Amino acid sequence: MDNNLKREIILENYQNPKNKGLLNDDSYIKVNMNNESCIDEVNLEVKIENNIIKDIRFDGEACAISTSSTSIMIEVLIGKTLNEAETILQNFLNMIDEKPYDKEILKEAIVYDDISKNPSRKKCALLSWWGIEKILNKLKALD
Repeated sequence: MDNNLKREIILENYQNPKNKGLLNDDSYIKVNMNNESCIDEVNLEVKIENNIIKDIRFDGEACAISTSSTSIMIEVLIGKTLNEAETILQNFLNMIDEKPYDKEILKEAIVYDDISKNPSRKKCALLSWWGIEKILNKLKALD
């Protein structure tokens, strides 16, 4: 993907993030994620019904990379089964860690394919994805 298009997608998702604003609905699983090395703090709410991610909401204070990554993650994961979400998550983590991954399933999240060149920004891109990982691990432990 061309660098200008990447910047455009990141900027659009930062300026107009998807599903920003919490519902404080008890049917959502909640997790708070913060990055000790900067100001990023993101609260996620995830609604899961019949093993499908029905909705993800977020709020908090975060940089452009963290906010846009959260927005893109939401768009990529809503409507996916928990197994599909786990596969997408693992591929995103592999991409960030410069390991083999499937570009196709990441959709717009592919815009972070070279974030590893800027190690200080990796945590920003990963913060909300780690939140989803935490939720998925919690659900697995309950099974």
